[in-house]
Amino acid sequence: MIEPKVYVIIPAYNEEASIAKVIAHIPQNIVSEIIVCNNNSHDNTAHIAHKAGASVVFEAKAGYGNACLKGISYLKNKAQANDIVVFMDADFSDYPEDIIKIIAPLQADTAQLVIGSRSLGKREQGAMTVPQIFGNWLATHLIYIFYKVKFTDLGPFRAIKWINLLALNMQDKTYGWTVEMQIKAAKQKMICLEVPVNYRKRIGTSKISGTIKGVIMAGYKIIFTIFKNI
Repeated sequence: MIEPKVYVIIPAYNEEASIAKVIAHIPQNIVSEIIVCNNNSHDNTAHIAHKAGASVVFEAKAGYGNACLKGISYLKNKAQANDIVVFMDADFSDYPEDIIKIIAPLQADTAQLVIGSRSLGKREQGAMTVPQIFGNWLATHLIYIFYKVKFTDLGPFRAIKWINLLALNMQDKTYGWTVEMQIKAAKQKMICLEVPVNYRKRIGTSKISGTIKGVIMAGYKIIFTIFKNI
């Protein structure tokens, strides 16, 4: 039996200060390919990512979801049903080494979607803002109320088998990407599991939590996505 491959998709917008660190800390012995989805960056993100060993794809339309969708499109002629796709951020707030923990339940066929939970892991003080913490709490409680699946986080660090990712038919182009994935997995009765991951202060300023507009827009989109899918 052929061992499933592991692909890592990293959406990135102006992350030249951190992207090489993220790529360098990904366990190369278990990952087949790292795909950096350059979301119309105006800095050297793409060049640095390519030099660090990643495949780089370009997405001109702004939006976290747009970047992730570009990564999925890139894999359509490469990934096989049981291959594993990992999503993580480009800001070095996640610990890429935790990939081993995140993919383990998929490799053991004990889960179909695995979320790296910052709430269950060790979180550096100040790594998440108060609105982020409250937003996660509210969103995960609403998911439980309406979809009866228990989550503690909407963390971006996650893994899913390729066949299940395609079944979700992901559509969100901006801030609702992570919650859309969890809601659709819950509706399809996929086996969802959380594993604790560590989390630190990101390198640079967040495009979402770093601005009032970003916090408001992200919060609105997440709540809208939850109710839209009921």
